[in-house]
Formats: sequence, structure tokens, C-alpha cells
Amino acid sequence: MATPLRFRKAKRKDVSLIVQMLADDKLGQLRENYKEPLPDSYYKAFESIDQDANQELMVVENREQEIIGTLQLSFIPYLTYQGGVRAQIEAVRIRADQRGEGIGSQLFEWAIARARERGAHVLQLTTDKNRPEAFHFYEKLGFVASHEGMKLHFR
Repeated sequence: MATPLRFRKAKRKDVSLIVQMLADDKLGQLRENYKEPLPDSYYKAFESIDQDANQELMVVENREQEIIGTLQLSFIPYLTYQGGVRAQIEAVRIRADQRGEGIGSQLFEWAIARARERGAHVLQLTTDKNRPEAFHFYEKLGFVASHEGMKLHFR
């Protein structure tokens, strides 16, 4: 039986734990700056996300109310698809000691239901090509690699 989980919007007090999870892998270590005190840029970003009705920075808590996962769900209104809404998942992380317990699957089930609830016609994500295990996980959830993504980094 799956462990009961609680999904809730992140609060300012959660930012440090979220950034710690984001930094806790090979790629995250290259782009995050986790330290205490946490750089103010993370709190500024949180405030911007928190004030935007089309952004939902979520945390997942276990029975002991420990934060064990996170993701950001963005809702993008646009003119195509007759004025549709596209949902985008970013920054998915499960705390290292909790991986392999089915928490990621439950987090995605929640996100899929939330995207439907908000009227999105598609839920999309990108995954780094250096994370083949994540690619297979997303495929098992029903995601299809239908497009080739491209990025232009400015730094």
C-alpha cells in the first residue's frame, strides 16, 4: 500500500529544502548554489512564482510532514488550440533517500489530475538527455517524445 502523501503549495520557509533537493544530483550541482544562508535570488524567484496565478510550486510531504519531493507546474495560455492552456512540469525532484518508493509516480498522478482540473489540453515536460532513467520513467507514465526541444542559454 502506498504511503499517504500530502501535496501543497510551497511556502517561503520551504525554499531552502526545495533548493537542497534541486542541487542533489550531478546536473543540479552544476547549476544550483545551495548553501546556508541561501542566496537571496532564490527567495526573489519564489516571490515571483508565488504571486503568479499560473504558477504552482508544489511540495509533497510524507506522513511525518517532511518535505520529500517538489515540482513546479506552469499553466501557459496561448492562442493555438483555440485559445488553449498548456501545462508544463519543471524542476521535479524526490529527496534522495525516498527515490524508488513510488513517490514520483504519485506526484505525477497529482500533476496530471491538476492539469486536467485547470483545463489544460496538454501536459508537457523536458528532460535532460543526460538523465536516461528519467526519460524511461516519463515514458512509463504515458508521456511521448513527440517533439525535439531546443534551448538557447544566455549565461
